[in-house]
Amino acid sequence: MKTLKIAVLPGDGIGPEITKQALEVTKAVCEKFGHKLEYKEALTGARAIDEVGDPYPAETHELCMQSDAVLFGAIGDPKYDNDPNAKVRPEQGLLRMRKSLGLYANVRPVTTYPQLIHKSPLRAELVDGADFMCIRELTGGMYFGRPQGRSEDGNTAYDTCVYTREEVERILHLAYKYAMQRRKKVTVVDKANVIATSRLWRQIAQEIAPQYPEVETEYMFVDNAAMRIIQWPKSFDVLVTENLFGDILTDEASVITGSLGMLPSASIGLHTSVFEPIHGSYPQAAGKDIANPLATILSAALMFEYAFGMQKEGQLIRDAVTASMEAGIVTEDIADGAKAYKTREVGKWIVEWIKKA
Repeated sequence: MKTLKIAVLPGDGIGPEITKQALEVTKAVCEKFGHKLEYKEALTGARAIDEVGDPYPAETHELCMQSDAVLFGAIGDPKYDNDPNAKVRPEQGLLRMRKSLGLYANVRPVTTYPQLIHKSPLRAELVDGADFMCIRELTGGMYFGRPQGRSEDGNTAYDTCVYTREEVERILHLAYKYAMQRRKKVTVVDKANVIATSRLWRQIAQEIAPQYPEVETEYMFVDNAAMRIIQWPKSFDVLVTENLFGDILTDEASVITGSLGMLPSASIGLHTSVFEPIHGSYPQAAGKDIANPLATILSAALMFEYAFGMQKEGQLIRDAVTASMEAGIVTEDIADGAKAYKTREVGKWIVEWIKKA
């Protein structure tokens, strides 16, 4: 019996509702495979500000550090979004969590489902069967480089893009590791024909690639990659790139599947990794029991696979989600005019499917 220690951060808006369903699925999987689950909830985001005045309290950070993984809902609240004078915001807690836990890589699988192909903005023959993973570096690049600012007269602005060998090596090794678990192909995306940091990325990638002889490596300029994601999404397996490029390309790739409510993510950390859906807190739906829990449930699948190395457990969750969609047990956002089920009903159906599988 293996003990899994999980920090559960429900967050704001629909976060508590969807996280609850993912936690119930996690419990069912642990019971089925004979694992012991230890979990504890903690405050973050707007709720944490309201209760203790801090969007990422010290107690929450300590719990995350003592855990093997973090299952995270979402943060954000209109009362802070609409107040330009707010000195403390929920998003500050998210950024502090990323920095404090050393979250250096954002991993976003892009998986298509037959039931949602018609919702994709791309033609069915382009999308059907697309299954790739975007890995974005989170700690370097233009977002964190210094100097950064404006001239005294305000007419000139500047940002500095900085990367170190350590940062690039770390995320490239992660990309190859994941490719070994998939179809053994890595696409390194850069702008090496123009940008010096991209030339460093390509140089280091060329040094690392021979260490993974089973993996096919291709190099692609970011503008070409943006075009290829639309023209031929099925050509990718693992795509790895720097912070700014990754921010743009992952959002582009996210629309391929036809629903943001189906997309999980993982932020891999030096200390503890965080698993969360890519959608926001959707405050308009909070408490209505209509939010789609599938992205959060699929984030739990990533947690089993990448935090605990449990591939069978993760696959069982994926199979259960696929089964729920095939059976039409889905929430209103993807019901497409058919009967829509409540958040808790979808979660309960998946739990029962796992128990019977």
